[in-house]
Amino acid sequence: MISRLDRHLADWLGAWPPSAPLSVVGSIRRSTPGWDGDVHPAIGVGSPAGAVLSVAPPYGEEVAARAGEGLAALGPLVPALVGFGERGWFTATFRWSTAPAALPDAGVWKAADDASVPEWLRPFGGQVLVAEDPASGEHLAGVGVKRHDAHGHELSVVTAQAARGQGLARRLVAQAARRVLDEGAVPTYMHATSNAASAAVAEAAGFPDQGWTAFGVTERPRLP
Repeated sequence: MISRLDRHLADWLGAWPPSAPLSVVGSIRRSTPGWDGDVHPAIGVGSPAGAVLSVAPPYGEEVAARAGEGLAALGPLVPALVGFGERGWFTATFRWSTAPAALPDAGVWKAADDASVPEWLRPFGGQVLVAEDPASGEHLAGVGVKRHDAHGHELSVVTAQAARGQGLARRLVAQAARRVLDEGAVPTYMHATSNAASAAVAEAAGFPDQGWTAFGVTERPRLP
């Protein structure tokens, strides 16, 4: 039986599972707008069994010819190879959950364009999960959902400085993950490999580290 994660990665990347230590595939998804309306020209996911790097079709053959160099050497060259030399290259820990932690809800779902939703959550569109101070209405934390496809939704959480250390982030991530599963998709979560705080949130919310990574061309900088 094909899992939600397998379906998501096959759709999002253009192929899954990998057929080599580093499989390079050309996918139209890399030249069409993604979750935020921007083009994401190269993205990949790696598991202990291998990795898939997805690029726009015109660049697939050239990048694939260099796959033998390995991701550590090839990765930083990819932005220029796919026509986005002004951007950088990132590597992150990739996690997913099929059993979010049974933590109490911490937020309410609101339309991303609701007047009370902070600016950073608006680009996610749809509904976002927001935690507010019950007395003052002050924004404390929130989760945006990157709806990559029907099978996989990536969660992004930010907590206001003054509200950190209260367990809000883990509760919000677990709450959002339960909703994603109810909608028939798999919730995913990425964080910088060096970000211990994000790693702790993920673990507490029910997103174990299974040795998977995500990598690709960095996103277009957003104007303030």
